[in-house]
Amino acid sequence: MKFDVFSLFPQVFNDYLNSSILLKAIENQLIEVAVHDIRDWASGKHHVTDEPPYGGGGGMVMKPEPVFHAIEGVLGVPPECPIILLTPQGRVFTQKDAQNFARIPHVALLCGRYEGFDERIRQHLVTDEISIGDYVLTGGELPALVLIDAISRNISGVLGDPDGAQDDSHAENLLEYPHYTRPENFRGWKVPEILLSGNHALIADWRREQSLRRTWERRPDLLEKAALSAADYAKLKKIGWKPAEKETDQS
Repeated sequence: MKFDVFSLFPQVFNDYLNSSILLKAIENQLIEVAVHDIRDWASGKHHVTDEPPYGGGGGMVMKPEPVFHAIEGVLGVPPECPIILLTPQGRVFTQKDAQNFARIPHVALLCGRYEGFDERIRQHLVTDEISIGDYVLTGGELPALVLIDAISRNISGVLGDPDGAQDDSHAENLLEYPHYTRPENFRGWKVPEILLSGNHALIADWRREQSLRRTWERRPDLLEKAALSAADYAKLKKIGWKPAEKETDQS
């Protein structure tokens, strides 16, 4: 899968992309990440990419020309892949989005800076707008890295465990079960006996119950979207969960 990233600060990406799992994915040609400096497409001696907003107000706004020229210069006219604008005004990114994007061979990520983008970029260039949460960052570079990481984990071969992404928190609208490793006894805190039993069926059952418990305790809203079996509901009731009572029409 290929990621084309458009940014005013391309140097931000180097360290993260050259570390750990993403570095191995790039070396194994499972993903390709090309980072483009939008300033390279800005005209004039000073390569200006931002101007004060029409109508007044604080901050600077990214100009449309360099952004259009950069994306069209790399991706063609019309662009050959989805173009995602990283913005706090976008829909919130989810694990389901990561899974869906992992099925696409090519995506472009557009990173904002300053007060925002000229609205014509939104209206006539980008195909999707995504936020990584209900807060504001200095720029779109960190959100772009978040998307690259989250999407790449769902590409076959990127993780050492072929089923690893399926067990991640939120993969099934459930939080992941707790993990333990050596030593078996640390400061008197012991690994649950069932994990030492060697009985894989019992371990799988325990992990499912723990996943359900953790989701109920920390993110009960996710249970409304999870695909739960009769056995799952039985486990939830065992740990104290009660189904929400449906509102009845009192008119």
